[in-house]
Amino acid sequence: MSRIFTTAVSSVYPLYLAKVERKGRTRAELDEVIRWLTGFEEPELRAHLAGRTTFEDFFADARLNPRVDLITGVVCGVRVESIEDPLMQQIRYLDKLVDELARGRSLDRVLRA
Repeated sequence: MSRIFTTAVSSVYPLYLAKVERKGRTRAELDEVIRWLTGFEEPELRAHLAGRTTFEDFFADARLNPRVDLITGVVCGVRVESIEDPLMQQIRYLDKLVDELARGRSLDRVLRA
């Protein structure tokens, strides 16, 4: 089992936020991307961040967007669509979306609209 599975989402969230803010994006945009992927409402997301939920529990509670199969590409040298472990794939989906947001893609494209 990967160490990231037991890592608190709240410990990684500030890193995601710093990454997107360095590129001129906002917390609201980051939260929208996370909510699109997970199906969480704003209060649910805040509760997970405040409660130190692990990635394993975070994605166990999530209602993944039915369009996640449109998320393709490479994260850390690995194609996200070819990752076999479902939890690792979901974490990499999140990483990929955050990367796209930070690279300046329009929010519509990041959210596969």
